[in-house]
Amino acid sequence: MSLDVNELIQLVVKKGTCTGCGLCVGLDESGKSSMRDTPLGPRPVIDKNHTIPELISRCCAGHEINYPLLYLNHYGKYPDSWLTGIISRVYTGFCMDEKIRRNSSSGGVLTAVLCSLLESDRIDAAIVVTQGVPEPEKASVVIVSSAADIQAASQSVYVPVSTLDILSKLDPAKRYAMTCLPEQAAALRLLQKHGHEKALSIRYILGPYTGTAIYPAAIDTFKRINGIHKSDRVVSLKWRAGEWPGYLEIITQSGKVLRSPKVYYNFLIPFFVTNASLQSMDFANEFADLAVGDAWSPEFESQGQGFSVVVSRNEAMTALLEDLQMKGVLSLKAEPVESAFSMHGHMIDFKKRGSYIRNQTRRKLGMKAPDFGYKPARIGFKRIMVEMVISTIFVLGKTPLFRLILFLLPERIIGPLFNNLRLRWKKISKKTKRQGLESYEVIISEE
Repeated sequence: MSLDVNELIQLVVKKGTCTGCGLCVGLDESGKSSMRDTPLGPRPVIDKNHTIPELISRCCAGHEINYPLLYLNHYGKYPDSWLTGIISRVYTGFCMDEKIRRNSSSGGVLTAVLCSLLESDRIDAAIVVTQGVPEPEKASVVIVSSAADIQAASQSVYVPVSTLDILSKLDPAKRYAMTCLPEQAAALRLLQKHGHEKALSIRYILGPYTGTAIYPAAIDTFKRINGIHKSDRVVSLKWRAGEWPGYLEIITQSGKVLRSPKVYYNFLIPFFVTNASLQSMDFANEFADLAVGDAWSPEFESQGQGFSVVVSRNEAMTALLEDLQMKGVLSLKAEPVESAFSMHGHMIDFKKRGSYIRNQTRRKLGMKAPDFGYKPARIGFKRIMVEMVISTIFVLGKTPLFRLILFLLPERIIGPLFNNLRLRWKKISKKTKRQGLESYEVIISEE
């Protein structure tokens, strides 16, 4: 039975599959709907007199996005690899501007490309997510029109941010570039296919490889673990400060400074991982013109500086990257297509097979799960068992008892402990999680 707009949004929010992207609010031309902050991230407040079109039912990532159909509509074909999507060219590299490179989460490539698009008059403004707006602990989507403002937004953000509600503020007469998450990029492509005027004003879509995000409550917990009183206001928060791969840095009004290496503060993930992270099957930002991730390999990790794996998805973006290399803006080394997968095999499996298993489990338990129009052709029994272990950890981690344990253990203990357990688990499960992944095939759902 088909759902009207109100029923759809209520279902997605109440059943826990809302990603908090803000698309429904961004499509409300009445301007009466809004997003509100909750412990589970941003959630829509839909006005009863809204003007949200029925199109929302086909591009809401918490409900369904038909990826195979979108591939045919946008690229004109299915990808050779369903792991990483359509690829024009793959590189590893970084921005040659040391300031941009050091201030960015990885190699500064996304920041450099955005600045170049603006300075070459290809766009009038950029749409980016920046930490510290409207206050240090929060992050928001903003429209910026200067290279300095683009660079100020170069850090990663690991909590949900409503991004697509910015659509209502765009000027169709202007040209934009936007950085966004994978499911948000897919939603924008669907809007563009259907001729949505403001979505069409976004001429370039760029985005990161996207693994897991955590709920905002994780920061409060992290402060409590480290003895920060709730009255001691945060004046600065950076998710990946310092030398790559960086550390979580929190500075409070009293002058206290918390610094936790990225591999340590990941211990928050089992306790606060978002549902959106567990249900999305897109890791490599398959509908962005340019997708960028950390270049995780011994070759780059030993150098202690930011390196990126850079994936161009069309010839125009490839030409732009080559031009920026020729001008000395970027340092890029062409890589085989397999590099788009090999540096992130663990997380790609987490999305492509793990998310499918998790979504299917939700359905079998009578819960709602989003539909992406395809499923893995084969998943071995051992891989399903591995996912059951992972999912059990996530379920237990969100219980009051396990969160109490988290409060009682200082970060200096739980950080290294979690990292050690994580590395051991990756070693134990690597063979099972990688087995058959390179020959990953899908079955497309019938309409």
